[in-house]
Amino acid sequence: MKLYVLGLNAHHGDASAALFADGELVAAVEEERFRRIKHWAGFPEHAIRSCLAQAGIGLDQVTHVAVNSDPRAHRWRKLGYALAHRPNPALLLQRLRAGRQRVSVEAELKRRFPQHTFSGQVHHVEHHLAHLASAFLVSPFPHAAVLSVDGFGDFSSVAWGVGQGIALELGGRVYFPHSLGIFYEALTQYLGFPRYGDEYKVMGLAAYGKPKHLKLLQDVVHTREGGGFELSLRYFRHPREPIDFRWQDCEPGVGTLYTDALLGLLGPARRPEDPVEARHQDLAASVQVMYEEQLFHIAREVHRRTGVDTLCLAGGCAMNSVANGKITQRGPFKQVYVQAAAGDAGGAIGAAAYVASHLQRKRPKPMLHAFWGPQFSRGDIERELEQQRAALEQGGCRVEWIADQAALCRRAAQAIA
Repeated sequence: MKLYVLGLNAHHGDASAALFADGELVAAVEEERFRRIKHWAGFPEHAIRSCLAQAGIGLDQVTHVAVNSDPRAHRWRKLGYALAHRPNPALLLQRLRAGRQRVSVEAELKRRFPQHTFSGQVHHVEHHLAHLASAFLVSPFPHAAVLSVDGFGDFSSVAWGVGQGIALELGGRVYFPHSLGIFYEALTQYLGFPRYGDEYKVMGLAAYGKPKHLKLLQDVVHTREGGGFELSLRYFRHPREPIDFRWQDCEPGVGTLYTDALLGLLGPARRPEDPVEARHQDLAASVQVMYEEQLFHIAREVHRRTGVDTLCLAGGCAMNSVANGKITQRGPFKQVYVQAAAGDAGGAIGAAAYVASHLQRKRPKPMLHAFWGPQFSRGDIERELEQQRAALEQGGCRVEWIADQAALCRRAAQAIA
């Protein structure tokens, strides 16, 4: 009888599921693929069904569920922060509610899968541990430094350490309220890109500008010894005020993260409908350079402390491909593995990989591609087209099968152009 471990990223943006069978990854998919809503947040019911269908099993055959969040993690540090800073009571209530949602996995499974009773064990894997596992345990490296850089997860924004075999030993963290992810997201909002996940637009816009405002941003993010950094908190709302988060059965959303102090430093924020001017291009370039400087600062310290020349990288900030491409050029690492689903969606893979590898006492095979979702045969596609024939003909659509992949790519490129 096979041992099935189901991994979940639930009640958060990029909701997803992943399934391991006897310690090997067999399926992984994001809920947005079925909901058709980008970065969909909530409980990944359709993603779970897809993973189970690919394995040909029911939920009752799953013996372990791994969730990429542990609301109990760092509880004393959370309490100490609350006592020292006395944040808005509404902020504390908001976080308590979010924690309760993430603990309710058994109830959600029972409600959404009444035909298959889940009687297995639920494991809550600390958020950054899941990120690190998602990169290291499926990497081709038997020994590597590991680094997770994120917005926030379980009260921390950065975690690093070293991986050996199936073991992950954490060496350091950066805790709330300091976060490079929050810095980048806040400046993304300031630049007029308010939707969840818009950071890639700033990364692209940076190529058109010069980092002329880097000196101003040095008042927003301060480099600290030992690979650390700190935000100037007067520019950010999240330490003191409840932010309007939308995480339940919807396109995720995050309220304004920056304060009026940032407007005083940088000038008026760009509205989404405003044109993109040279000032915005230069600020985007400055934001990107500031992020890169802090990332390389952390990476150099991780290398110094671990003495390992290979690096496994995950966390939402690891989606910054421009910075990733420079790690081996500018830093001490000779080889880098980045989890393809580096953001929270990949936490489902990481949580399941962590639990499965410890149950089986072995690591999964390296994840060298990202094609783990549902697939469709030519027969599946032909049947769907036949069912839609009348609508296709009415719309003037012509169906043509092109066997030559090179010719297909040329035709697609011409059509896009």
